[in-house]
Amino acid sequence: MSSVLIRNARVYVDRGHFEEALLSVDGIIRAVGSNESVAAQAPADAQIYDARGRLVVPGFNDSHQHLLNTGIALTDIRLQNASGIADVKRIAREYIAKHQPAAGAVLHGMGWNQDYFTDENRLLTRADLDDISTEYPLIFERACGHLLTANSAALALAGIDDTFVPPEGGSAERDADGHLNGVFTENARAKLTALFRNRTVEQNVHLIRAAMKHAAESGVTSVQTCDLRSGSWPTVLEAYNRVEADHPITRVYHQSSFQNLDEYREFLAAGHVTGQGSPMNRFGPLKLFVDGSLGARTALMRSPYHDDPSTCGIATLTVDELQGLVNEAVDHKCSVIIHAIGDAAIERVLNAYDAVCTEGKNPYRLSVNHVQITDIPLVERFTKNDILAAVQPIFLHYDTKIVDARVGAALASTSYAFGTMKKLGIHMSFGTDSPIEDMNPIDNLYCAVTRRRLDGQPEGGWHPEECVDIYDAVDAYTAESAYAEFEEGVKGRLKPGFYADLVVLSKNIFEMDPLELRSTKIDATMVDGKFVFERPGA
Repeated sequence: MSSVLIRNARVYVDRGHFEEALLSVDGIIRAVGSNESVAAQAPADAQIYDARGRLVVPGFNDSHQHLLNTGIALTDIRLQNASGIADVKRIAREYIAKHQPAAGAVLHGMGWNQDYFTDENRLLTRADLDDISTEYPLIFERACGHLLTANSAALALAGIDDTFVPPEGGSAERDADGHLNGVFTENARAKLTALFRNRTVEQNVHLIRAAMKHAAESGVTSVQTCDLRSGSWPTVLEAYNRVEADHPITRVYHQSSFQNLDEYREFLAAGHVTGQGSPMNRFGPLKLFVDGSLGARTALMRSPYHDDPSTCGIATLTVDELQGLVNEAVDHKCSVIIHAIGDAAIERVLNAYDAVCTEGKNPYRLSVNHVQITDIPLVERFTKNDILAAVQPIFLHYDTKIVDARVGAALASTSYAFGTMKKLGIHMSFGTDSPIEDMNPIDNLYCAVTRRRLDGQPEGGWHPEECVDIYDAVDAYTAESAYAEFEEGVKGRLKPGFYADLVVLSKNIFEMDPLELRSTKIDATMVDGKFVFERPGA
């Protein structure tokens, strides 16, 4: 029997309710209360952890991210901080010089954003990447994950030339002479992404463990992750099974992505339905994409983009395809979570859910992911069938710089409506979409409660009427994320009978100035009753 007694703590139980001590036995919380009452129930050989007055909260549960891609982002060419096209070239050349990849190896980079470029404010092109290397196939994904740029070597390896016709729901840009310029969006990316996604089981195990280590350091104890995809899912699933069998340090709930009905049926036929698995590695909803991203102007809008009237974005599924996939999931008693950023995309998803929900009930906890561009009536529609919303407040850090230009000030003012969602009683959970943004929950909380970017701007917050308070923000990151997994009875609270998944914070975030939140550190992380991270010197 393994037991841990945490004492002299400030254990968060519920709004306004804190206790001094917590006892974990074999990964389950046995008792919460005063130092004396909990100590009296502890086994004689219990490990003692003196919290020294620090705050203890439930482990953060990221309600949508990509754990495997986070591992990839930690090990591949990291372009998140590139300040320009010249800087992208410098970073990539330094990576090649340092790592000396085998001749012809496909090199993958992630995280660049042309809106942060200070030399030329434009997308990377094939010519830019050819200037880095003509020997190595290079594929660099934009920060949103919905647009990539490839060099000539990558195009040749993928069998793509100027005769390429993008599939429905995707685009391939061309230069003034009609030649492919290396920029591909949405469904047109498939041949190129296949070049770097076909990793071995052993490689995937290494990447998953790297990402889990980062999660532990971030105070994230559970992830709802979109890594099982068409084509590569058997190899990736085997990697997760191997990690599960050998001391996993993060609970995994799979959001499995299939845009093709026949491929999804094969996945279901293998028995992979919502709820199957173990507490450390379990199958969750079908994950669908109906549009792209705001930054790439591929999010599907009802009206043309304010700063580019030539487009309303891209629909990555037809209405019939969307309904067919939702129906198939519900017929198998599976949940569904659907990526929808633009208002037209969100409307399509809600329409599809209307067709399978009755009497205002949502027994399969159907969810919309992102829910960014909305008017208030669209937000109110979530209450009709109790539809869940998985949101990422950290997106405010970048999107507040572009959203007014993209959709106009009026529509922007009712978007990212987290405060309204809370007031309407919508089940709203928090995530980061890592590695699109870092997994850091403290920065995510900061954006939710201040409506400011990480630099503290704009003064007073962007549409501060949509702020949520710190209690609601923490609950969205813990209890509401657990609700999305059907685990609200065992996860997301520090109460007897719940999993001993928790985080020790350096400061009391419930009592501090919200503007100072980012000074808070993760001092320790516990998963399944075991400390998986302790900050040196904390």
